[in-house]
Amino acid sequence: MPQPFKLPEFYTPYPARLNPHLESARVHSKAWAREMTMIEGSGIWDEATFDAHDYALLCAYTHPDCDADELSLVTDWYVWVFFFDDHFLDIFKRSKDMAGAKAYLDRLPAFMPLDGGAPAMEPVNQVEAGLADLWARTVPAMSQGWRARFAESTQHLLEESLWELNNINENRVSNPVEYIEMRRKVGGAPWSAGLVEHAVGAEVPAAVAASRPLRVLKDTFSDGVHLRNDLFSYQREVEEEGEMANGVLVLEHFLDCTTQEAAEAVNDLLTSRLMQFEHTVLTELAPLFLEHGLDPKGCADVLAYAKGLQDWQAGGHEWHMRSSRYMNGGGPAGSPAVDRLLEGPLGLGTSAARLLPSIAATMPARLRAHSHVPHQQVGHLELPEFYLPFPPRLSPHLDSARDHTAEWARRVGIYDDVPLVWDEARLRDIDLPLCAAGIHPDASPEELDLSSDWLAWGTYGDDVYPVLFGRTPDMSAARACTERLLACMPPDAGAPDVVPANGMERGLADLWSRTAGPMAPDARAAFRKSIEDMVNSWLWELANQKENRVPDPVDYIEMRRRTFGSELTMSLSRLAHGRTVPPDVYRSRAVTAMENSAADYAALMNDVFSYQKEIQFEGEIHNCVLVVENFFNCDRHQALAIVNDLMTTRMRQFEHVTEVELPALYRDFGLSSEVRGVLEGYAQELRNWLAGIHVWHRDCLRYDEATLLRNAAPPVPALPANAFARTLGMSAVRPWAPAKTPAAVPSRA
Repeated sequence: MPQPFKLPEFYTPYPARLNPHLESARVHSKAWAREMTMIEGSGIWDEATFDAHDYALLCAYTHPDCDADELSLVTDWYVWVFFFDDHFLDIFKRSKDMAGAKAYLDRLPAFMPLDGGAPAMEPVNQVEAGLADLWARTVPAMSQGWRARFAESTQHLLEESLWELNNINENRVSNPVEYIEMRRKVGGAPWSAGLVEHAVGAEVPAAVAASRPLRVLKDTFSDGVHLRNDLFSYQREVEEEGEMANGVLVLEHFLDCTTQEAAEAVNDLLTSRLMQFEHTVLTELAPLFLEHGLDPKGCADVLAYAKGLQDWQAGGHEWHMRSSRYMNGGGPAGSPAVDRLLEGPLGLGTSAARLLPSIAATMPARLRAHSHVPHQQVGHLELPEFYLPFPPRLSPHLDSARDHTAEWARRVGIYDDVPLVWDEARLRDIDLPLCAAGIHPDASPEELDLSSDWLAWGTYGDDVYPVLFGRTPDMSAARACTERLLACMPPDAGAPDVVPANGMERGLADLWSRTAGPMAPDARAAFRKSIEDMVNSWLWELANQKENRVPDPVDYIEMRRRTFGSELTMSLSRLAHGRTVPPDVYRSRAVTAMENSAADYAALMNDVFSYQKEIQFEGEIHNCVLVVENFFNCDRHQALAIVNDLMTTRMRQFEHVTEVELPALYRDFGLSSEVRGVLEGYAQELRNWLAGIHVWHRDCLRYDEATLLRNAAPPVPALPANAFARTLGMSAVRPWAPAKTPAAVPSRA
């Protein structure tokens, strides 16, 4: 069968190395697979198929430094996971048996007891027996925290196979953002990352396991593994197995392009994710170590883990080039990859020949990401036709909320801050109560006032951070400010741990006491985290700004939910739900997909409206139109079309979730009519949110060209040397002089 496309030139910056215990792992894994009846008697594999796939070679490449026993254990895990994939395909995907698949998957968590004891039931098939055996051999050496993380990733790997099966049954190709998110779960690379910790003997310290840098390392590793696999497995999955979950297929549909063009785009995204991994290691780990005061062993463990992930990427590529499981003969004639296939077994260091050409090939993209020229005269960006099928409604209490928020800002001292970022006229032009009135059209006057104040505070803080910290040479002052803001939100909702010293701090302290006081402790903690995530995301923006680095597209989309305050807004919506909805329902795929698709649509809409404001007037780099321009090396009009298409696909996913996936969720969880009513109401709240945000962008005086030109006044005078320190309530900070007027400061909304 001819190949559907020629494999692209991969970015392979690290040489693959081969574990010397390969042969013993081959012998052991075959004996183990036979003991589990995965080879003979399964109807899935025969011995020839098992030998051809050579999972021991995969593990010897991806874990080059572990000893023989560890390599055998890791190889057994991969034999098990690939057997599960083929077993699930044969029994459930081909037959499209959803009920049987769910019953099959529901049993598997019982074979991963966190206490390391005996499973809760007896295994009845090869997958269950293999999981029980592997779990018992693996967990004794690891902490409870690792066990919980690895069990969760294993459960995602298994359960989210239903997402793939649903798409096959509906003949549905997912959108790019949905695909990346779900592929991390069904593709198994986060699970592989957990095994890396075990294989290198370096467990990630619990204090940093949930931090952004460690999350990004795992996510970029996962995306790299999966996108590479999609390129090699397209022919087998799409043409032979009828799979819908393949990145090449997803981009073929989304970009409406040829298979070869989609493959090149997938490879570009793979390269971008690998470069994001490198950037995180080089720029974010050291500050993380200092922030958490990690001891030398903790630091060494994180670095060993990162190196283990790098080894996996390099070795995984080599295995894909050799395994009979994949399409791997499509490289250009005379390339090192194809030549090695013709030469036979690979020796240590043979992949090093690719390093310099591979790095050189990525230099244009690297330079482009850091060479954006700020304040380009881009002019007005004509708005596209947005697909937004929800009619807006406005609260009848809008006018009183406008007066309330203006007075609230005066009372907490926003108009008195130095430097002055907002005065009352500016606040009324921005008109955040208009946004609140659309988001919450049925709110009481008090509820609308509270929502308006939260939106005003979040937008003000987002405006203030670039003014205060965008021109300082380091991040210490910004981090100090962030710590003070967090201290204004004591977990017990009591008095702040600091004396608020400016409008931003007084505003947050006031809002926290008004909102968090009546909440239950667990709800208060979740709400506080949403605010903490938003404030910390402003630090991420500042770091990119100081490096003049246009973000990686996946990192941008995922962080944009935080910089736009989507999680905060949704947390506010959930306050009225009380304890009606069980927490695991909120964490379900359907609910998170509904929230994320809505959040992305809203944030991307903001980027379209604010393009001229941010790119021309503020010198911003955090705008999806610019991110797409940079990634595809295209002009702004082409980028706008891609962004609008992405908005449309996210909106259609939102509709699919609310119309198809939520009803399925109700059945699967056996939810009561009361819980169903709350979730239906939540979906309607998100529709109101999207419609209200659109009305606000359209009607407020923040994004139109006339207002932008009118506010482009000369810079304000320099501050006295100690004014900045007095404003923040800190003892010592470098002098600072702002470069723009209040109307022209960078903002992410």
